[in-house]
Amino acid sequence: MEQIVIGSDHAGFAMKEFLKAELDRLGITHRDVGVYSDERSDYPLYAAKVARAISVGEFERGIVICGTGIGASITANRFRKIRAALCVTEEMARLSRLHNNANVLVLGGRITPFDKALKILNIWLNTGFEGGRHATRTHMIEELTA
Repeated sequence: MEQIVIGSDHAGFAMKEFLKAELDRLGITHRDVGVYSDERSDYPLYAAKVARAISVGEFERGIVICGTGIGASITANRFRKIRAALCVTEEMARLSRLHNNANVLVLGGRITPFDKALKILNIWLNTGFEGGRHATRTHMIEELTA
């Protein structure tokens, strides 16, 4: 059974707790790497915890939430083997998995309504990677270095 690593800053804390309840309902085990309250915090710390856990092979997929999702996306994508996708629509969630094999779902806790986040999460969890020409492209991305 798949396990998910999940983290947020203070702006994503409420959404993180909401999505953890959905993961529980679906029977998906998860590890919460913080934050554990809505006290001010810094998103790079928690996005990095999620990305690092996937980058080293401890988890296959993760979820990160900050205020807009932008900072968490930028942070997570600094790590090798990470394909973090900020999804604000269900179609973006579907295509992030189908075409990009996104292994980190990023959400904006202040910009995405909880009901929309729930739909996005379920599509992201249940969409597989198409492979083919998309596998060639994800491999090309993996080979890039600065």
